[in-house]
Amino acid sequence: MNAPPTSAPASVSRYAWLVVALLVPVALLNYLDRQMLAAMKYSVMADIPTIGSESNWGFLPAVFKWVYAFLSPVGGYLADRYGRRYVIGASLFVWSAVTWTTGHVHTYEALLVTRALMGISEACYIPAALALIADFHTGPTRSRAVGFHQMAIYLGVMIGGFSGYVADNPNLGWRLAFDVAGVVGILYAIPLFLLLRNPPAPDVAPVRTSVAAATGELFRNRYFILLVLYFTLPALAGWIVKDWMPAILKQQFAIGQGKAGVSATLFVNIASLIGAVVGGWFADRWMRKNIRGRIYVSALGMCCLIPALFGVGNAPTLAIAIAFLMLFGLGWGFFDCNNMPILCQIVRPELRATGYGFMNLISITCGGFADWGFGIMRDRHIPLNVIFGVFASACVLSAVLVLLIRPKATPLPQPVT
Repeated sequence: MNAPPTSAPASVSRYAWLVVALLVPVALLNYLDRQMLAAMKYSVMADIPTIGSESNWGFLPAVFKWVYAFLSPVGGYLADRYGRRYVIGASLFVWSAVTWTTGHVHTYEALLVTRALMGISEACYIPAALALIADFHTGPTRSRAVGFHQMAIYLGVMIGGFSGYVADNPNLGWRLAFDVAGVVGILYAIPLFLLLRNPPAPDVAPVRTSVAAATGELFRNRYFILLVLYFTLPALAGWIVKDWMPAILKQQFAIGQGKAGVSATLFVNIASLIGAVVGGWFADRWMRKNIRGRIYVSALGMCCLIPALFGVGNAPTLAIAIAFLMLFGLGWGFFDCNNMPILCQIVRPELRATGYGFMNLISITCGGFADWGFGIMRDRHIPLNVIFGVFASACVLSAVLVLLIRPKATPLPQPVT
């Protein structure tokens, strides 16, 4: 079992939490910009008739995910090699400019381009941000710190859910929502870059690893491969909940676009927020007694996702659907706040952002196919309970996989130079 880490100096501890506070608005904007499109689907499709079909709509988030996924390891490697601060600041500025541009497109093809550009710019953020948090929170607060950061993601999704009301308002509209979000992000990028800094250099200089060597080291690690699979399987359902649930609830229960957007995002993300805080606290405490504490807490979260997905697929009323979405959100929070901390237990610090980038590459690529495939299945009228039953089965396998990860108490090996 690992010995408890020594306490950091007070000034370092204060700045470690300042890092989280500085990144909270960035994480919020990161997911707000994504969620707005899902919540305003019907307004966007009415305004851009060339979108045409459900499968074309499903292709929009799929393109974003494929580009985002492909470039995530690149963004992670840049953050590991050249510094988290620069990657985070540039990513926020560029994706905010693309968000503003999205509000000014008039064709399906142009919307596809902005989604692809969004994927390029946002690919760099999450690996760099989570690695930076892990750099400053070296042990006893790591899951909690990541959990607080993930809370901002859920807040962004919740706020994005309300954008359906903005789209329905004839005096506002969906384009204004993208304009405002883009301008806010561009303005915040300046103070963020000035206040954020990279962690202090270690006493022993890290070994610089090439792209090929970093990739080889990660994929020779069987526990990393298990973590990638564990990270990917529940994300198939997670992306459908984020990208399609407003439209699902609107169609299933004959409610307005605004109510559907809020119902699909508010309650599930409040539950996710609670799950991230409680799960992070619980995981940090369990780690004091057992090196696999974070793994066990994450597996508990997965056990919540399984009945939640069956319930959502078979819910006879909106209230019951929301109740199961809340159970899904609680489990997702437990899962979400522990992925980077578990990664930190099985790879070197110099490979954290790169490793998370590869996790994103595989998980989000599969999520893109899930989005596109879901649209095709909806066009073919496959029942929801069948689709969500398959997603629940994938979560069963995922829970087994994470329990096979066994981090060692000894220091992680250094690369051969």
